[in-house]
Amino acid sequence: MTAVLMPSLVRSLTEEFERPEPSGRRIANLLSDYASSSDDWRSYALTSPRCYTRNLVELNEHFELLVLCWDKDQCSPVHNHEGQDCWMAVLEGPMEELHYEWPKAVGPLAPGPIRRFETGQVAYISDEIALHLIRAGAAAPSVSLHLYAKPYGECNSYCEETGDVTRKQLSYYSVNGVLTGASECPEPC
Repeated sequence: MTAVLMPSLVRSLTEEFERPEPSGRRIANLLSDYASSSDDWRSYALTSPRCYTRNLVELNEHFELLVLCWDKDQCSPVHNHEGQDCWMAVLEGPMEELHYEWPKAVGPLAPGPIRRFETGQVAYISDEIALHLIRAGAAAPSVSLHLYAKPYGECNSYCEETGDVTRKQLSYYSVNGVLTGASECPEPC
């Protein structure tokens, strides 16, 4: 398989989202092809020993594309996706996704299935499916490519033990491979 480079992936995704009805299957295939054949994502993969990092690759009116880097003990908080579609392609893995049912009352969140993804595999989630938490799936660092359609700048974070909701402003650790100076880490697991 010929390597797909990041600029080509961005162009192909932009073309897909400019269609009258973008295809989730085509989007997943584009991400899988990239994740299975390329390593130019490494120039975007800036890491922190303190927390997982969100590294912006592309932001336009249709989507936001990020490289997320996870150390072996790092994970996202349980969160929603603001009504948007989200794809995750594993660049270097494995990765785990833990689903949670939407809270029906005050109290602990009800866990759902745990899904495991290997390099080249693509996951999809929307708010209609579940809340979720993402983490590295092994005792080694992992890297994932996230596509959010449409972009959003804040989301809800949920406490697993109490179900309490906190509104979180999202930030980037880097933009196009350049550190932003953002020092705030997402809530720990």
